[in-house]
Amino acid sequence: MSDRPDRARAEAVELELFVHRFSAIAWQMGEALRRTALSVNVKERLDFSCALLDPEGELVVNAPHIPVHLGALGLCVRTVKDVLPLGPGDVAVTNHPGFGGSHLPDITVISPVFSSDSAGESGGPLLGYVASRAHHAEIGGSRPGSMPPEARSLMEEGIVLEPQYLIREGEPLWSEIRRRLTAGPFPSRAVEENLADLAAAIAANRRGIVALQALAEQHGETTVLYYMDSLKAQSEARVREALRSLGDGRFQATEFLDDGSALVVSLDLSDGQGLLDFSGSAPVHPGNLNATPAVVRSAVLYAFRLLLDRPLPLNEGLLRTVSLKIPEGILNPPFPLDPREAPAVVGGNVETSQRLVDTLLKALGLAACSQGTMNNVLFGNQDFGYYETVCGGCGAGPNFDGESAVHSHMTNTAITDPEVLEHRYPVRLEEFALRRGSGGAGRHGGGDGVIRRFLFQQAMSLSILSQHRVEAPYGAAGGKEGALGRQAVVRAGGEVVELSGIDGLEVEPGDRLVLETPGGGGWGSDESGEHG
Repeated sequence: MSDRPDRARAEAVELELFVHRFSAIAWQMGEALRRTALSVNVKERLDFSCALLDPEGELVVNAPHIPVHLGALGLCVRTVKDVLPLGPGDVAVTNHPGFGGSHLPDITVISPVFSSDSAGESGGPLLGYVASRAHHAEIGGSRPGSMPPEARSLMEEGIVLEPQYLIREGEPLWSEIRRRLTAGPFPSRAVEENLADLAAAIAANRRGIVALQALAEQHGETTVLYYMDSLKAQSEARVREALRSLGDGRFQATEFLDDGSALVVSLDLSDGQGLLDFSGSAPVHPGNLNATPAVVRSAVLYAFRLLLDRPLPLNEGLLRTVSLKIPEGILNPPFPLDPREAPAVVGGNVETSQRLVDTLLKALGLAACSQGTMNNVLFGNQDFGYYETVCGGCGAGPNFDGESAVHSHMTNTAITDPEVLEHRYPVRLEEFALRRGSGGAGRHGGGDGVIRRFLFQQAMSLSILSQHRVEAPYGAAGGKEGALGRQAVVRAGGEVVELSGIDGLEVEPGDRLVLETPGGGGWGSDESGEHG
């Protein structure tokens, strides 16, 4: 009996070591992808994610990449492996939102990992899966950048890749992928870049395969699988403890997209477990703000991770304490096989996901609203497509001010360096500055947004996808709202064209885009009206 505490301590230490070993695999994959990718969006903006999953296809660990990707990868892997047998030497690829995808620019590459035999060949028991998801800034669609603001169907948003083999039993199928990228009414405008980034994803997965096989060879397959399960069990226990601290009862909130579409969440808790219900949310969106269940899972996984005050990688053990109810509608649209009949989703991944986190945090009372948008800016022509997300203000909390000029919640990308931007594309960045005073006042003040000004040097198409242009980022506990975002094109001749939050137009040389991103909400009343 006396040695039980010592055994428990030893077990805890060993679990912590394996958590770092697993995390290192995902981190190494990410570095391999970044170093070998061609596109600015992956190499410079770091708009990608890598993860390790167990033999059931459940997320085990991630590197500190993009939250909206990571929570979705488990559902994607499970859905793909159910329709596409994956053996040694196989690599699968998909971007289809009906198979655990998010939106078409995010292409997922999945590799099974089998333990190696004495000759170093894969062929033993299944150890799990490694997956990479990268945003391809150009994947076709009716407008350059593959985020057409006016899209009403999936076909208009670009090339749709249902689950298929990228490599089959060690043989690459590049000609088939090239054929798919160049087919249809809206083919990719950057096929070679697409293929190069897919090759980088394969290299990243290969790095993960070798690392996980080496870990199993050193410690044994049974031990590796045991600690995968132990990490998920630990995560489940910690979330259950955090939910118990909230107390039993119902936690609910409603937020509205800028067009009035409702996002409704209610969490019924009893002894640290319960039901998370999204009933009452808007029906299927007529535009491109539909999110997939995979995106919803990402938002929930992220929000529950925020309940914890200890470092822990995102993994699906965090979701074991609650059941999800996602009725058909804007958060669970139907996906017929014909992309002409499937709903558009490109804004659901980047914008509805952010607003869903706003709603979850409001229900849980964790913080005031952050900018709640990725401020997606896209421009290009038939020769290229450029994409970036722009930072803004974070919401304040009960004991902290909101940060200014950072990406928040479901996005974790960098922003393109001005030197790279101006070298690779026919634009000039004339201003990138804090938007002073845009954060909401309170005992703790919300963070400020930014001002970003582009000068266009060629004729091209411009698209904007954003939120919090009508509905302001809420304050909490008496704090004030953050400032709304706004955007306009100033024509070379001086005419000012105000743009809505989801909009697009053609620009000419000498035109400028002026973008002002939202501030975060404040926390707590402050009679002086000053930031905390």
